[in-house]
Amino acid sequence: MANRKVRGDVGGAVKKVGFTDTRRVKELVELMTEAGLTEMELAEGASRILLRKGGGVVAAPAAVAHVPVMPAPAPVTSPAPAKSGGEEAGLVAIKSPMVGTFYASPNPESDAFVTVGTDVEKEQSVVCIIEAMKVFNEIHADVSGTVVKILASNGQAVEYGQPLFMVRPA
Repeated sequence: MANRKVRGDVGGAVKKVGFTDTRRVKELVELMTEAGLTEMELAEGASRILLRKGGGVVAAPAAVAHVPVMPAPAPVTSPAPAKSGGEEAGLVAIKSPMVGTFYASPNPESDAFVTVGTDVEKEQSVVCIIEAMKVFNEIHADVSGTVVKILASNGQAVEYGQPLFMVRPA
């Protein structure tokens, strides 16, 4: 656990206090209130804490004590199109231009931008939205044709270059 040396109240003794210590979290909340902050993020070694104040309640949604460094998941790849006149022959993939979260529609109540059988126009048809760092990016078709396969599901994390749709070119 990453610890921070903090001078104690009794006799100036030094003790180690980490983010998992509730007294330390309370001190951070008091510091936020005194400074008039609505959000504070601290990192010490491998530990990280994010405190947000909103609606009169202070929450610590990301208080993490040992955050292991995890390797990025391998990108999901689709099989290469078959060269022998199979169903996949001649299809073109619309790939994710960024890492983020895939959304098939502009909001949960709306219909999807495209479904299987939808005709799309190159650089004009919006096929999905990818959220990256709280920014919602409209993704346009990079080929004209008919959507024959949707490879990502709503709310799924996608990687750069990951195929999202298969299109039969017009």
